[in-house]
Amino acid sequence: MITQEKIVDFIRSRPGLKIPPLEKEAGIPPQTLSKALLANAANIPKKHLPAIEEVLRQYGYSDNFDNSTNPAHILSIVNHKGGVGKTTTVINLAKALSLYGLRVLMIDMDSQGNLSQCYNIHEPDTQIIDSLLSDAEIPVLPIADNLFLAPSDIRMAARESDLMNSIGSERRLTIKLNAIKDQYDYVLIDCPPSLGICTTCSLVASSDCIVPIQAEASAYHGVANLLNHISDIRTFANPSLNIKGFVFTMIDKRLNLHADMMEHIKNSFQGIHVFDTIISQSKAVKESQVAKEDLFTSDPASVPWNQYKSLATELLKLQ
Repeated sequence: MITQEKIVDFIRSRPGLKIPPLEKEAGIPPQTLSKALLANAANIPKKHLPAIEEVLRQYGYSDNFDNSTNPAHILSIVNHKGGVGKTTTVINLAKALSLYGLRVLMIDMDSQGNLSQCYNIHEPDTQIIDSLLSDAEIPVLPIADNLFLAPSDIRMAARESDLMNSIGSERRLTIKLNAIKDQYDYVLIDCPPSLGICTTCSLVASSDCIVPIQAEASAYHGVANLLNHISDIRTFANPSLNIKGFVFTMIDKRLNLHADMMEHIKNSFQGIHVFDTIISQSKAVKESQVAKEDLFTSDPASVPWNQYKSLATELLKLQ
């Protein structure tokens, strides 16, 4: 059973949560939570606790919530097929989580550096591969409130073979993240379009992974290879790795082909969760990419931005 103290601690740990909407969702009188925050939880009527708990669980509250020890959730955004929206998902999911008041670190593990370039970081002085091949800490750049980036660029491609041949190569990102993960609520890793050492490092370091997938035959046929790779990592390197789910991206709901393929993928991989939120094919996404901005900054009223907010809410419910 949730306590008044845990309610106050959880809300204070999520400064992006707005009190009036929470009270409305819980169906409790206005100012109930506001007064409790001011009075250190002294006056929340017990009859309201179940309704408040139900609402807070939608924003990530769980029975083992402890604000004093809150290790980061580390998620790889992974699919070895290119052009499925991995980087776009990292950018906008991270932004949505940060607006909830969660501290989010994005890690660019793709030598193409598209995630870094989105923030106009083209030739970082130090980058993630430098840390993985030395004693240096992961380089972290502040991007916005609660939002941080460990960058990369094309130099990573030239050094991937060095990483692959290094001792403990697959665990190096894990070790580096262990040193800093208590500073963040979420770490989102943008994986490259391959199943090479950088993707393997990312999955070994992750507690979970999300697979963006298009409703196309080419995307479907490649999924089995990815799932086999994840299975091998579970068996030999990271038994706690969990597939959080598929998220359909670049969907045109007017096309029967897309609807049929989404249903086919769900039926073919029934043991894997599929997020309810579907990311639409949209001009707003392309415009945000050209502008090198997240969707919240470029077009906060757009359909895909609201979809990514919904995806963030779904993710929080699953924690």
